[in-house]
Amino acid sequence: MPLASITRIANPDRTTAPGMRSTDGQDRILDTSGHDWRRDKRVLITAAVLLLLLGAMFLNWLLGAWASSDSTVSRERLRIATVSRGEFLSDVAAQGTVVAAVSPTLYAPAAGTVTLARNAGDPVKKGDLVATVVSPALRSEFEQERATLDSLVVDLRRQEIDVRRKILQSQQTSDMAGVAIRAAEREFERAEQAWGQKVISARDYQRARDELDEAKLTHHHAIETAGLEKEGLEFELQTRRLQRDRQKLLVADLERRVGELEVKSPVDGVVGTLAVTQKAAVQQDAAIVTVVDLSALEVEFRVAESYAGAIGLGMPAEVSLGGKTYAGEVTAMSPEVRQGEVTGRVRLKELPPGLRQNQRVSVRILMDERDDVLKVERGAFYEAEGGAYAYVVRDDVAERRPIRTGAVSVREIEITDGLAEGDQIVISDTDDFKNAERVLLAD
Repeated sequence: MPLASITRIANPDRTTAPGMRSTDGQDRILDTSGHDWRRDKRVLITAAVLLLLLGAMFLNWLLGAWASSDSTVSRERLRIATVSRGEFLSDVAAQGTVVAAVSPTLYAPAAGTVTLARNAGDPVKKGDLVATVVSPALRSEFEQERATLDSLVVDLRRQEIDVRRKILQSQQTSDMAGVAIRAAEREFERAEQAWGQKVISARDYQRARDELDEAKLTHHHAIETAGLEKEGLEFELQTRRLQRDRQKLLVADLERRVGELEVKSPVDGVVGTLAVTQKAAVQQDAAIVTVVDLSALEVEFRVAESYAGAIGLGMPAEVSLGGKTYAGEVTAMSPEVRQGEVTGRVRLKELPPGLRQNQRVSVRILMDERDDVLKVERGAFYEAEGGAYAYVVRDDVAERRPIRTGAVSVREIEITDGLAEGDQIVISDTDDFKNAERVLLAD
């Protein structure tokens, strides 16, 4: 009798011990006449064989992939990106420093003692008093030269009076000579009439004629002399006027310098650096204070010299500060390279509130913008492979493939050859791959 068909048969003659309850009521008869245990065994064996075959195939594939790969790297350590096509922005990122485009330094107009009227950081308006220089030497020189000017003005007036007097004297002499001519002419007419009547001698007649000629000559010379004397006097007056004008210029310059002893702000802004202390003695042209024009702040940045030829004046730029982005444009690029870097400046179209000099900001310069460009996200693989190779991922294997790259931006890299749209490549650092041709990506 099979084991599965054994049933419990109650023994009517079996008795139970006094006080103990029989378990006959808990037994029940099982009907197993329709169940085939041999078929179940065959199914289990077939399933086990199939599992073994699948395991062997997977192990064979795994061993084949491992055998054809030069190394194995964990996939979790890698970043994989897909090559796509679309708009490409060629840009460069740099760290910048806020600088003042207009920050005039005020100097001492003369040697003296400085009295500061403002402290560093104080706001000022154009024309506000910033400092005063007390210079007794300059004021004394100004007073002396102004007195000299007054003296020259008085001398010029006296000279003008003398010139007018001398001109009048010359005119008087000329006029008297004219009167003498008329008298000589009358005498000559009488002598001529008398000579005609033979009442005077020929000698008297000739003397009258000579006197007339002498009067005419004297009058002519008086006129010439008066003209020359007038020109000479005018030259003397011109010389005195030039001396007076020269002294006026000297006094005006000294007056300007005395006025500059009150050092005033040339722009609206804030007081920057104080070059001297209160009541300090300074020499002429010594720096006193710097005023910063907050309305003309710019951002100075440095980029690698390789970008110097690509960045041009007027290119759009973005300045990031406090989580916000502000538009600007490149206004200057230094022609000099220092320590492999080139310095440039960006002028903001709108000044952020609270912007301060020497504040650190992030700068992004947009050099080029194109459509329909094959590109991929930028990663450490570009620096590791020099932009010449990339590892293309297919299934669980990364294959090394030669590529060509074009423009490089902060976020993306242009692909010109070697990859197609939809390819997946490793963009993280590939130094661990050790230039292997095939790398197994393990989970």
